[in-house]
Amino acid sequence: MFQQYERVPKHYELSAEISGTGTEKKPSLSLVSVGGNSDEKCYFGFEALRPNVFRTTFTSSQHPLPPHPSATRPEPAFGSTSPEINIDAVGHFQTIKFGDIKTVISWSNSPAVSIFLDGQQKPLHRDLDFRSYALDGTGVAHYLVHKVDTLHVGLGEKAAPMDLSGRSFTITASDTFGYDAYRTDPLYKHIPLLINVTPKGCVGIFSTSHSRATWAVGSEIDGMWGHFKVYRQAHGGLEEYLIVGKTVAEVVRSYAELVGFPLLVPRYMMGYVGGGMKYSMEDTPRACDSILNFIKNAEAHGMPCSAFQMSSGYTVAETEPKTRNVFTWNRHRFPDPRAFTRECHKHGVRLLANVKPYVLASHPEYAELSQIGAFFKDPYTKATAVARLWSAGGGESGEGSHIDLTSRAGYDWWYNGVKDLKNVGIDVMWNDNNEFNTPSDDWQCALETVTVPPGETRKHIGFWGRALNTELVGKSSHDATVEAEPNVRPFVLTRSATAGTMRYCASSWSGDNVTSWEGMKGANALALNAGFSLLQCYGHDIGGFEGPQPTPEHLVRWIQLGIHSPRFAINCYKTNPDDNLIGEVIEPWQYPSVEHIIRDAIKRRYELVPYTYSLMLKSHREAIPSQRWTGWGYESDSTVWTKELLRGDTQYWFGDALLVAGVYEPGVSSARVYLPTRSGSDDPGFLNLSAPYQFLPAGAWHEISSTWHSSIPVLARVGSAVPTGKPKPTTCVATDDPEFPDMEKDDYRGVEIFPPPLARFPHWPSENSTHVPVVNGSNDDSSSKARAEDTKWFRNAWLEDDGISPAEKADKDACEVTVTYGVVGDKIRVGVQLRKEGKFEPLWLPKGVTVVLPVGEERAVELQLESAASGGGSVKDLGRDERGRRIWNVGVEVK
Repeated sequence: MFQQYERVPKHYELSAEISGTGTEKKPSLSLVSVGGNSDEKCYFGFEALRPNVFRTTFTSSQHPLPPHPSATRPEPAFGSTSPEINIDAVGHFQTIKFGDIKTVISWSNSPAVSIFLDGQQKPLHRDLDFRSYALDGTGVAHYLVHKVDTLHVGLGEKAAPMDLSGRSFTITASDTFGYDAYRTDPLYKHIPLLINVTPKGCVGIFSTSHSRATWAVGSEIDGMWGHFKVYRQAHGGLEEYLIVGKTVAEVVRSYAELVGFPLLVPRYMMGYVGGGMKYSMEDTPRACDSILNFIKNAEAHGMPCSAFQMSSGYTVAETEPKTRNVFTWNRHRFPDPRAFTRECHKHGVRLLANVKPYVLASHPEYAELSQIGAFFKDPYTKATAVARLWSAGGGESGEGSHIDLTSRAGYDWWYNGVKDLKNVGIDVMWNDNNEFNTPSDDWQCALETVTVPPGETRKHIGFWGRALNTELVGKSSHDATVEAEPNVRPFVLTRSATAGTMRYCASSWSGDNVTSWEGMKGANALALNAGFSLLQCYGHDIGGFEGPQPTPEHLVRWIQLGIHSPRFAINCYKTNPDDNLIGEVIEPWQYPSVEHIIRDAIKRRYELVPYTYSLMLKSHREAIPSQRWTGWGYESDSTVWTKELLRGDTQYWFGDALLVAGVYEPGVSSARVYLPTRSGSDDPGFLNLSAPYQFLPAGAWHEISSTWHSSIPVLARVGSAVPTGKPKPTTCVATDDPEFPDMEKDDYRGVEIFPPPLARFPHWPSENSTHVPVVNGSNDDSSSKARAEDTKWFRNAWLEDDGISPAEKADKDACEVTVTYGVVGDKIRVGVQLRKEGKFEPLWLPKGVTVVLPVGEERAVELQLESAASGGGSVKDLGRDERGRRIWNVGVEVK
């Protein structure tokens, strides 16, 4: 990627005559280069696939389309929208218009695409004149006009801040142990999706290639070309999708329709996930006992735990060289793997087993795997390609080989290894060290498990892309899991990822981070860009994977933040000069002085499981991330576009209801937080969920008191609702599984509501206003009576299913619960409805829902009139909970 051999063809003509007029024409264009000094013709294609999704290609005979794209071209489908098409072959341009979206493709020089939205005079997106599409050695380059002072997000997972503008990035994956959250590039993901987000509209650009690439997002400056950004791809031709939306949510959803919506996550993954390298590495006591002791300690300290990440120590050989040998068991540490997994399951803890797609030369099956062609080939030696690989402790390596998942032998060996782990009770495959960061583009692939385009003879990994194997190892783990447990939702955790990988792996995390206050802060920005890129069940190793032990204050702050994320895990490998094999671990009870604070935070995580899991169901259905930029849905608020909030590292939305901000320095007891507002509505503001529990107006910055023994700032949007469960491990809804005999039943459902205060804000509507604010949906059926009573109604909904069934069954059987509430005089009227989509019925349904009012809210709750008229249950005053909040039982109307 450092050499440059650009050639920009400057003369194109239509490659085929286009006949017909108006809507008879196809919304596509095909051009071929003519003239020039080279016999290698270039081909440019543009076609509309959806009213807001367009595909461009730039190829030549030596630069073909990506041979295994990370997204399959969909057939065009425009619904009821008919395109308006005008072509001027003499003037060398074509216009295609779908409603508010107009594209103009000109080719008087090199092809250039411009996109206009809502009749704007200036394009929302435009290729760079005279240099738009270039051949560059074995690869290509695409130059675009860079809109300065606008937001750029995506690229899977990139160093903070969230805004990618003005920086350059390498599009590849690397094993970045102990990375800097603000400076290291690349990290673990290979997702070439870049979204330009502006108040006037958004455009996403997605390349389907697995080849190594770079994105310079306005970081290169050349006075002759003005402000530009450029995507450079090392091998092959270009296939890109342009995705247009008025909001970034529209772009992300259309991207999901192209590459696949996030997979359904098992409900148990919403709990606390424990881990630590040390536990699986110990010989005395044996590792199996160390892990069980951890689980028992968690119970003894009153800190629920739902899953445990088994690091690769279980695969370490018992004799020298004591290296990690994937798909083997150290029988001293784990004399009976099935007995061990069964015992963990009795405690309600699922097991994630670490698996790495490489084999060290000391592995007992290395020679056989080499002989049957399971590894990449070295074109110079004509033998198995050899590299140095992590082998034992910190910084230690040995020779070995990466598994070639395009080989039938390699793919099947991995598949069978996963099945063997499933057969001894391992619940989840933890695909680790799967970046395939091989040293040479020339290594050869077998290409036996992929479709090879006709006439294609190239086999080198640079052309096909290292990241292709990241996708294939995810597919092998996924498919083997499905075969082993066809009636259970498959779940694979992956460290590295491509767009295609997430069709097989439901979750990821930010890799081997470092203990630092700055790293904790920067991780927020990583999570937000992951969410834009459909890595939506995402999190971090709380407390830091590498580096020093966090102080008590730092650990508390990180856990307070971590419980408000899609994935909550504490896992580490803290090496030190005296011990680079086993290392230290972080245990949430390790500091007695703050144990009670951490216990309360983890219990709050479990209370939030219904809310957090519903966000995962929403992600699966609608591609809306749980963890969102402050401006998501609030684009009309000018403040969300300021640099401080575009950094994305200090605050974020966690679902629709909660705005979360952290404290990122020791000794600091407050945080500056911005509360966004929606233009054109009467925004009721926010409620601080910690003392002094004040109501705060939206559209302003606030200094929120946040002593570290209480909480970080968590603000609830007035009018929203948060479904809650018990502060216990009720993450598994099924109650008849003999493998998990003593699971706590999920037979309680609360809902925290946040009605507007008695003393309204100045901008709140007058008592005689007929405005009806609506939250998370349309006006409820009672809106007409609400107007008559001069009240304001809020409607919120969440989803529930059994948490474990395969997606096709769970999607059909899920139910939706809706809570509607409003203030009528000195009463709060509440109605709860459950709409069944299939057979699933929550265990808590006969008991009704416990409505939880905020601290200090003393107004009484009564049944919404419509619910009462339809026999929707009753209301009962239950007094107060342990936090002093008034609680009421409300019956549920089933529809």
